[in-house]
Amino acid sequence: MGRRLHHRTALLAGLTALSLSLTLCSCGSRSDGAATPGDALASAPATPKLTSMDVNPRDRSQLRQGGTLNVAIAQFSRQWSPIHTDGSESSTMTVTKPLLPTFFRSDAAGTQTVNPAYLQDAHAEQRDGRQVVVWTLNPKARWSDGTPITWRDIEANWHALNGKDPAFKSGSSTGFELVSSVERGKDDFQAVMTFDQPFSEWQSMFNGVANAPLLPASQVATPELFNSAYLDAIPVTAGPFKLEKLDRAAQTVTLVADPAWWGDKPMLDRIVFHAMAPMAMAGAFGQGQIDFFNNGPDVAGYAVIKQTKGAAVRRAGGPDFRQFTLNAKSPMLTDATVRQAVFQAINRDAITREDLKGLDWPAATLNNHLLVANQNAYRDNSLGLSRFDPAEARRKLDAAGWKLDGDVRKKDGRELNLRMVIPAGVATAQNEANAATRMLRDVGVKVTTVPAGSNEFFDKYVNKQDFDIVAYALLGTPFPASGDRANFAQNSGTNHSQTGSPAIDAALDRAAAAPDAATASEAINQADGELWKVAGMLPLYQRPQLYGARANLANIGAQGLSDVVWENVGFEK
Repeated sequence: MGRRLHHRTALLAGLTALSLSLTLCSCGSRSDGAATPGDALASAPATPKLTSMDVNPRDRSQLRQGGTLNVAIAQFSRQWSPIHTDGSESSTMTVTKPLLPTFFRSDAAGTQTVNPAYLQDAHAEQRDGRQVVVWTLNPKARWSDGTPITWRDIEANWHALNGKDPAFKSGSSTGFELVSSVERGKDDFQAVMTFDQPFSEWQSMFNGVANAPLLPASQVATPELFNSAYLDAIPVTAGPFKLEKLDRAAQTVTLVADPAWWGDKPMLDRIVFHAMAPMAMAGAFGQGQIDFFNNGPDVAGYAVIKQTKGAAVRRAGGPDFRQFTLNAKSPMLTDATVRQAVFQAINRDAITREDLKGLDWPAATLNNHLLVANQNAYRDNSLGLSRFDPAEARRKLDAAGWKLDGDVRKKDGRELNLRMVIPAGVATAQNEANAATRMLRDVGVKVTTVPAGSNEFFDKYVNKQDFDIVAYALLGTPFPASGDRANFAQNSGTNHSQTGSPAIDAALDRAAAAPDAATASEAINQADGELWKVAGMLPLYQRPQLYGARANLANIGAQGLSDVVWENVGFEK
């Protein structure tokens, strides 16, 4: 389970370089994505030899028309708007990507190109010394209620996402808070967006790989609509597929090809998403009940995929990582010194090796919150806080007033007992909780594990900050500054650690406005250094994008930095 999420004309060439320089390097990758000998024991942050994308690419002419694709997801959501704070998790995003407009397509290198189904053109220019982005929409594009997609939809999304009205419970305001106006261009199918300050990653707006689709003005124009229109419903869509049925009893979401779709006809007739516990996915795949699932770092599931006839492992390196989040508003974790002590009491090398054992994946710990090890500009900014050092952890806890009393530390008569919430049925999370319990016990910290049902993990615990420690994976994007801002900026909708600082916000803002790759890289690493100081999130390791798929399923798999073009997904002839 996990979650996630350009400039004036003179800078456009630099922006292309900026985008490419920060994306994953696939140089030297093996085409099969397998680890080279010795990788499984690696502990240094050397660049792993990982393939950048593994999707069984096939031309549409090689695919058969029709068929049903059965996909496993980890949660049957209540909030189906992926731009709402409660909808910014992976299952919701997976279901809604075939349904909602995304203005760009991302390739394996993270390079963005206009999605012609929705846009004829999008470019940045300078007008009166300010950055302006002109969005020219495809006039054929329609919402499922028959209304055209116009500049009014862009304007309404900006109003909802710019952060000026907290009644809109948005997952992220990144980029939108820098916009001063959205106006009609030459006609209803052109929007002119003016920025108060430069925003280099403007292509992350309305971008599927950045988890930021466009929603209809009719459903997001007011806070009440924004917060409730997609609650237990998907009322309006505009994609190659449309909703057929939400079935909470069966825990399925069924999509069908939309005959009103104006783009390339979808190869599939139907997509059925099946919500189930992650530990049940491999078994369902092996029994032929599902055709595609995200296995992640699950060794038992990996073995099932390899043993299943007619199946294939799809594996790639992406910007995703496994992590522990500490809740800074918890009464026992309000002191950053205590949170830093928890960091140093945890042996990340041991957890990483255990999590990834048997997956043919390099067991290298991750020492950066914003970049993974095979991204350019990656460096360790942790100032020792990433190092396993139980002696230093004990000193920090003593200094913070938590004194050892028997086996457990106490302060003002209260035990240092941390509730660690994990998704039930996820072997990786259970292993992590067991390891963290042993390691923290050694420094006098008690851990109580709280398993949460798959439909409750985010909705009941993570989104409501009802935990001391929580374990899940963060899903990255090709936009390291804007894509991650919502997870780390102060008072942001998905900053579940509830930490932050003006220095972090300022560094992320500098990165997003940077005119070149070097400036952006330096600002990103400055932000990361500040994130280690506030000690809200402990990165563990770059998470394998590892999927089980029918061998004849094409154009979908381990996407890396690319996104799925759903109309091209199908089964080989």
